[in-house]
Amino acid sequence: MLLNFKKSGSGPPLVILHGLFGSLDNWFSIAKELVEHYTLYLVDQRNHGDSPHADEWNYAVMVEDLKELFDTEGFEKVFLMGHSMGGKTVMNFALKYPKMVEKLIVADIAPRYYPVHHESILEGLNSLNLSEIKSRKDADDQLAEYIPELGVRQFLLKSLTRDNTGFAWKINLPVITKNIENVGEALPEGGKFEGPTLFLAGANSNYIQQKDMADMEKFFPNYQLEFVADAGHWLHAEQPHAVVEEMRRFLG
Repeated sequence: MLLNFKKSGSGPPLVILHGLFGSLDNWFSIAKELVEHYTLYLVDQRNHGDSPHADEWNYAVMVEDLKELFDTEGFEKVFLMGHSMGGKTVMNFALKYPKMVEKLIVADIAPRYYPVHHESILEGLNSLNLSEIKSRKDADDQLAEYIPELGVRQFLLKSLTRDNTGFAWKINLPVITKNIENVGEALPEGGKFEGPTLFLAGANSNYIQQKDMADMEKFFPNYQLEFVADAGHWLHAEQPHAVVEEMRRFLG
């Protein structure tokens, strides 16, 4: 599948993948700080943003989507970064195609299995009758019954768009709902990426824990782990300057 992406800047390629329910737009503010030194590729993963929808949705196919993008753009080796679900995608990619990754950055996700924990979000999104919604405020008011956090609702509603008949989701909500278990899958055993790897964790997030360091060492023996102060899971939105500084330090 040929993914939608936006390209900017000049220099060695740096490819960034968003997380679940997100899109490449989530990384604009980060990209603006890096365009002088890197050619930024912000990518919509399948079933998200403006990339195509498909019934098959797992890390195996998302890795091959990324490989197709690399081949189409003529990449030999890139700096590669992913957040949350995107972090799982880039970890899987680095294990399968290690020679194509110069350095790897994984934002607030570890190699282990994560149980499903998006039930209220999915329940809220699936509760919306898009044919009856007259405004984005209508959608927000209805979502508030399931998702009390305003910031989370605003993030989710970035994937709500208008088409010729009214409102529609950019995300492939039915397929994501059906296959949500796939998002939490652990990395497959046996692979290893020996290139430089940076795990960036939100200090206020519980996605990366002390117990995860053994898996990091096993799959990514040349890894570093850095915590971003005053940041939760959406560390790039909460502390963009700190994230950019860590990226610059690590990428060189």
